[in-house]
Amino acid sequence: MLAEITLRTLWVCGSALVLALLAGVPVGIVLGSRRFVTRGLLVSSVNAGMGAPPVVVGLIGSILLARSGPLGGYELLYTPYAMILTSTAIALPLVIGLTLASVGSLDEEWDLQVRTLGIGRGWRIWLLVREIRMGLLAAVIAAMGGILSEVGAVNMVGGNIAGETRVLTTAIMMHTSMGEYEVAAGEAIVLAGNLLVLAGLLTWFQQSGRTR
Repeated sequence: MLAEITLRTLWVCGSALVLALLAGVPVGIVLGSRRFVTRGLLVSSVNAGMGAPPVVVGLIGSILLARSGPLGGYELLYTPYAMILTSTAIALPLVIGLTLASVGSLDEEWDLQVRTLGIGRGWRIWLLVREIRMGLLAAVIAAMGGILSEVGAVNMVGGNIAGETRVLTTAIMMHTSMGEYEVAAGEAIVLAGNLLVLAGLLTWFQQSGRTR
């Protein structure tokens, strides 16, 4: 059972992380490299989202996915897909915000210098991603930590159903409330171990990138 819960945790976390990166990195690059009328409002919204309580995100997700909600027809509530969507919503502002900060830390003349070299748009984007790769790795680590450590929001939309939506965080909460501290401690060790291993690998990539 522990192996099943662990695999489900990693699947939910990995799926949410990929979705957050696919959506968040391009938005962060645009907000960091362009100036337009509504940019200030959008950046403020991202900053607010980075500090938003996850339980509020879970509440909004529950309302949207409930049978009477606007997305109720998809019947996603109390499924792993609802947990993935909610976890993505939690991680997305972190990815956008850290990507935005990384792009903003570049020299103001960087884009102009690249343009003067006659480099095409596709290669400019690739060079930009290489320039901010340390910030992107930080975004991955922060988003991954936020997803793996979340319990309230995923419990609200997932329901902690045995064999279907139970993940390590909700299992720890359940066994702790039942007084089964040894079981909860074992699950906590597995969760912390997964987080340390993943964060360690990403940190190794980050540090190796700095030496190049």
